[in-house]
Amino acid sequence: MAAAGKCFLVTGPPGVGKTTLVIRVLESLKQSNPSLKIQGFYTREIREGAERVGFEVVTLDGRRGPLASTNVSSRESQRWPNVGRYKVDVASFESLALPELQVKEDTDLFIIDEVGKMELFSSSFFPAVLRVLESNIPLLATVPVPKSGRDIPGVARLKNHPGATIYTLNTSNRDAMKEQIYSNLVNLLQIQ
Repeated sequence: MAAAGKCFLVTGPPGVGKTTLVIRVLESLKQSNPSLKIQGFYTREIREGAERVGFEVVTLDGRRGPLASTNVSSRESQRWPNVGRYKVDVASFESLALPELQVKEDTDLFIIDEVGKMELFSSSFFPAVLRVLESNIPLLATVPVPKSGRDIPGVARLKNHPGATIYTLNTSNRDAMKEQIYSNLVNLLQIQ
């Protein structure tokens, strides 16, 4: 089991800035200690003009690939799972995200944005997240707010983890939360 306080979960409504917070924490950590070994991925919106048309997965070393889209119409994509109007490209997600979640001895921190409905269509994803949790390596992850009062089972398991601290973002506290998470990680990682 992960030691107490090593799992940082950021939650909040869609569009509140969870991914932005994670990227800002990551950039601050890299500036203060360039030699940190950080693994993981984040998700980014894909927009056409003002309209969100999908999401892509971006690894921390900058590789990217589709996660979900409203405008795929290949024969193959007809079998893909749906979340609302988005079709989820599980194979693309797995090819980028799963290697990033391999536990290695010298990893200092994992970043997972996010543990959500789209990502959980991958049957290999949540077991990989659990291996990260059990590795005792600090984890900064984002999770969606519960729909109609109930968490997705995987998200509930993360929130109930003994080492989990939950940070709920809103537009007025997100800068303070970024500083708080950053300083907690600095203390945890013992960055001089």
